[in-house]
Amino acid sequence: MGTFITEALLKTGKHHLTAITRTDSTSKIPARVEVKKVDYEDPTTLIEALRGQDALIITMSVMSPPGQSAKLIEAAAAANVPWVLPNEYGGDPTEKKMGEDAMIGPGKQADRDLIEKLGKSSWVDISCSFWYEYSLGAGPFAYGFDFENRSVTFIDDGTTKINTTTWPQTALAVARLLSLKVLPDDASDKSATLSQFRNKPAYVSSFLLSQKDMLESVLRVTGTKESDWRIEHEAHEVRFAAGVAQFKAGDRRGFGKLLYTRAFYPDGCGNYEARHGLHNDILGLPKEDLDEFTRIAVDRAARKVLVL
Repeated sequence: MGTFITEALLKTGKHHLTAITRTDSTSKIPARVEVKKVDYEDPTTLIEALRGQDALIITMSVMSPPGQSAKLIEAAAAANVPWVLPNEYGGDPTEKKMGEDAMIGPGKQADRDLIEKLGKSSWVDISCSFWYEYSLGAGPFAYGFDFENRSVTFIDDGTTKINTTTWPQTALAVARLLSLKVLPDDASDKSATLSQFRNKPAYVSSFLLSQKDMLESVLRVTGTKESDWRIEHEAHEVRFAAGVAQFKAGDRRGFGKLLYTRAFYPDGCGNYEARHGLHNDILGLPKEDLDEFTRIAVDRAARKVLVL
């Protein structure tokens, strides 16, 4: 996600970007981005790297050691960074039960609580749900599609709709959000500002889709018929429990299965658009072509591109 956000911010021409990276990192950083090497065990290196910055965007891998994001948040407070975009990029943070069941909610809440407790920064949560082109092509544990074997497992009847967002749309949302003026010009100014998102989620989405909707796009892109695919069904409770058991047995794909399945529960928790509306228009986000990103997912699956 960091790559896409960096590209989107650079395209605005409005921002000076600094990448914070570990001293032993071999990551390739674009030439127009300043690089500051840090040691997470030495808070002073983080504070110095963040001093003078207007915003901290955290895009850490899910495999990062526990507590790393908290170290960044504490350093941001010490450096008086006014805005922090936590390592969220997921579902609706107000859906507490979903977050608890999926095991990721309490950690994200802890980061937001820490930002507010320290009192130096404000947070904005980017609620984008799952990344579409990754999730569709990642394998059966995600959106249920196995392209190699032309099979798909529908959760329940496959008609539950959830929000899902592409990588470029998520990145553009970040760039547009951080390009807003911070405060209104005066009392009569009703234009969008960053301050209206203070300690709140920014709800963005590319598509509102069911698994059946996804399959229809897949059929168009691949030139196949529904009869060419093996379609199976699995009750959401059964699939969720299977994911938990798989994860407890040491298979990380089980975590993916329980995480994705929980969003497709029929309680509507994955459809934040219906509950809160979207900020797409405020941020000037474009309408996207579903089949274009389905094609990217199909290509990723064919090349077996997976990060988990």
